[in-house]
Amino acid sequence: MARGSEESVNGTWKKQVDDIRKIFEFKEILGTGAFSEVVLAQEKATGEMYAVKCIPKKALRGKESGIENEIAVLRKIKHENIVALEDIYESPTHLYLIMQLVSGGELFDRIVERGFYTEQDASALIKQVLDAVNYLHSLGIVHRDLKPENLLYFNPHEESKIMISDFGLSKMEGVANDIMSTACGTPGYVAPEVLAQKPYSKAVDCWSIGVIAYILLCGYPPFYDENDSKLFEQILRAEYEFDSPYWDDISDSAKDFINNLMQKDPEKRLTCEEALRHPWIAGDTALCKNIHESVSRQMKKNFAKAKWRQAFNATAVIRHMRRLQLGSTLEEGQTLPRGHLRSLPSSLAPNDITSCQTAHLTVALCGKTCFLLFNGNFHCPQSNQFSFLESQWRAIKQD
Repeated sequence: MARGSEESVNGTWKKQVDDIRKIFEFKEILGTGAFSEVVLAQEKATGEMYAVKCIPKKALRGKESGIENEIAVLRKIKHENIVALEDIYESPTHLYLIMQLVSGGELFDRIVERGFYTEQDASALIKQVLDAVNYLHSLGIVHRDLKPENLLYFNPHEESKIMISDFGLSKMEGVANDIMSTACGTPGYVAPEVLAQKPYSKAVDCWSIGVIAYILLCGYPPFYDENDSKLFEQILRAEYEFDSPYWDDISDSAKDFINNLMQKDPEKRLTCEEALRHPWIAGDTALCKNIHESVSRQMKKNFAKAKWRQAFNATAVIRHMRRLQLGSTLEEGQTLPRGHLRSLPSSLAPNDITSCQTAHLTVALCGKTCFLLFNGNFHCPQSNQFSFLESQWRAIKQD
């Protein structure tokens, strides 16, 4: 498919269409997000298959800048390990992003299905991710939501390449002197400086790659707690271990690689370019011992909940958040404005982390900065960017 004609409409590149189904035959729904759904579609003129992201315009009201940013980033990217934006269509009611179709499935699913899996396999996977993210960083683009669920195989073949997807939270550095400080991402993969509400850089992606590498070698995450506030505390302190027996057969080189990516201080963290030169990636230190049994067992145990993801009504969520009327800070002892939420403690030390929880919503207070967690994804109210995504980590248990 050729890219759309070079005409800019309201700052984006779009082809006008009355009915997208005149151009594409929609097959089946591949996935559903908070504000959109992705459909498998065949282009009638060529027979080519694509993944079409269908976004209702009514869901975009007040969030136009977010989709404009995603499109601007996607149009700038051309890399063999990044899902490509092929075209953009606009109808009176919808915006359609025509995306390259990747059909090989999610990263963890493929690893679990394999009968043989080694450090060398994990190293080869991470090298592809590093190559792609290093390319993004060279363009001044920060992904900000790197996680296994956003790593897909291009096709079902055994030697398929890995592809990075979902640029909904990505950001271009240095746009209008905008300093990145918005709390966004997915708990468990987000860097300490993001949680600490400090200005941050592309180093946040390197931290996330370190977390992914950790999981690829043992099958469980470096940070975990049923209580989201305690999870935040672990991440802020960069507290993780290479537990026995799961790490007994993993090389010291792999552990060194992870340690250098998961440095609490972003200035001490390896860049993607530096990580690509690490012996575990560029050398021969990755071991060839089969670790599939242990890793796949832990992956099935720790990430099975991802199979039960649910889509939520975004409009209802936004109404709920507006009713909460949370500001950028909360006074000590202030009760959150809904009867079924517990009040905050009357005394909070600067580094205290506390939380209140409902069926699908957690309100976590880190010092005096408030974070909202809806279905496992956190957001800072003061940013006014409530991009509620479906859970890619774990569903907060219903009462």
